[in-house]
Amino acid sequence: MFIYMKNLYCILLFGCLFSASAQELNCTVSINTSTLQTGTSADQQVFSDMKTSITDFMNNHRWTTDIYGTDEKIKCNLVINLMKATDQYVYQSSLQFQVFRPVYGTTYETMILNHVDKNFSFSFRNEDRQMIFNENNFSNALTSTLGFYSLLAVGLDYDSFSKLGGTQYLQRGVNVVNLEASAYNMMSDVCKSDPRSKFCVASNILTAQLLPFREGLYSYHRQGLDLLTTDPTTGRKNALGIINTMKQLQGARQNIGIFDGFLDAKADELVNVFSESTVEEKKKVFGILSQLDPAKTEKYRKLIQ
Repeated sequence: MFIYMKNLYCILLFGCLFSASAQELNCTVSINTSTLQTGTSADQQVFSDMKTSITDFMNNHRWTTDIYGTDEKIKCNLVINLMKATDQYVYQSSLQFQVFRPVYGTTYETMILNHVDKNFSFSFRNEDRQMIFNENNFSNALTSTLGFYSLLAVGLDYDSFSKLGGTQYLQRGVNVVNLEASAYNMMSDVCKSDPRSKFCVASNILTAQLLPFREGLYSYHRQGLDLLTTDPTTGRKNALGIINTMKQLQGARQNIGIFDGFLDAKADELVNVFSESTVEEKKKVFGILSQLDPAKTEKYRKLIQ
């Protein structure tokens, strides 16, 4: 049995004796200051403290009651690009968040999501460095954002192992963002201006419209990639399902930023997965992907060359 599958019976065996390895995430955090505008606050010790505090938050916070071994943790990368200090220790930034999952029977790790949020503003003043977080009360933009993306990682990971298995974690993440949106009186049409913001992702992820996409995450990973070494024909057939689903939802795609994060994560992988398909299937996959993701058409063209 695949060692990464969550063993729910561990809760009964171990009760409340959670070790330091029980946390779910193994997240690598980077603070990029190369784009920070000249003349703004550039206290290197602050940036070092920022990295340490964010790393501790991501890797030491518990989100589930399941027991995770060290090798079972969900791998992720978080890059925060500081662009401008609008006040002392208040930053305009962007972030990139990547979530990974192992593939059964291989040493390969597939990227589930490669999400870019171009508008992330937060404060790292002394009072913010305590990293206070409560899912039921908004404290600050930094911990709210970290909490949301942590729960998004857990939710998508669980979705990839069981159909809609991450619903409760995604719901909690949505609640975290809603509290922040309420605190800042965010407009409900935020998706029109910024479909890849966490506010837009949160507003879409649990909608009935996206249920087929989330079900497709299970088909693509558990019934697709995990079968490629033993039954490649069936694996490719199941992997194709999520592409067809995204095509059907394309009419509303401009407001579903998570589609971009999925395709940014999967572009090269999709080419590799379908490289052994029939000529007819390759043509079909190329046609759909070039329509969904025209910016990467030349990459997808490898399928038909």
